[in-house]
Amino acid sequence: QVQLVESGGGLVQPGGSLRLSCAASGNIFRIPVMGWYRQVPGKQRELVAWIISGVSTNYADSVKGRFTISRDNAKNTVTLQMNSLKLEDTAVYYCHARVTSLTRSADDYWGQGTQVTVSS
Repeated sequence: QVQLVESGGGLVQPGGSLRLSCAASGNIFRIPVMGWYRQVPGKQRELVAWIISGVSTNYADSVKGRFTISRDNAKNTVTLQMNSLKLEDTAVYYCHARVTSLTRSADDYWGQGTQVTVSS
């Protein structure tokens, strides 16, 4: 089993910044993909950013140039630096990891979610 623990959400004014972190632990051989998704009530969960093999990144168009995803492979952590936050960034943010276990099986895991609220 794998656990993802998120931290860093909160309330911020428009134009402000927040930093989300997620740490993975448990039955881990390697984690080829880590990322962040977000969801607002009544809408589907959407991709915010991915980082693959700790190098290749992918961002939703709505956050390009404002958000930066990074990863510490040694610590199995992923961080999302969010700058120039907008009202529409308000959502519950979920950490995601595609994990290859010690038995070489691959599964998707999710964090519990952390609330980000952008409000004046």
